[in-house]
Amino acid sequence: MSKPVELGDIKEGTYVIIEGSPCRVVELEKSKPGKHGSAKVRLVGIDIFTGSKKSYVGPSESRIEVPIIEKGSAQILSVTGNVVQLMDLQNFQTFETEYVEEDVRPRLQPGQEVEYWKVLGKSKIVRIKA
Repeated sequence: MSKPVELGDIKEGTYVIIEGSPCRVVELEKSKPGKHGSAKVRLVGIDIFTGSKKSYVGPSESRIEVPIIEKGSAQILSVTGNVVQLMDLQNFQTFETEYVEEDVRPRLQPGQEVEYWKVLGKSKIVRIKA
C-alpha cells in the first residue's frame, strides 16, 4: 500500500517508491525553475530490502508514491540459512522473511523478540528488542 505525495514535499530520510521498490531518501537536490521549465527535484534512495542505490528525477509539482510501513513485533521461531520464521505477537500468525538488517543478522536466535516492518508485501527484521 502507498499514497501519493508531491515530489517537492519530500525530505531526506523519508521513504519513497522508486522503480517499484521502497527506498529511503539519502540525497535530495532541488533546482530552481528556468525560463522555459519548472523546478526539478533529483533524489537518490537506498532500497530498504536490497541496499541498492536508485535515483529519480522529476518536476517538483509531480507526484511520487510513499509506501505505508506497517511495524510490528514478532518472536523468532527458527533461523535456517537466510530464512527466518517469525510469529506475530498480535495475531499469532507465522510468516517467513529473508530480509534482515546486516548488524542484526549474527545475533538472531530462536525465542527472541524482534521488530519487523511490512512494506509492499515484503517483511524485514529491523532490530532485536531487549
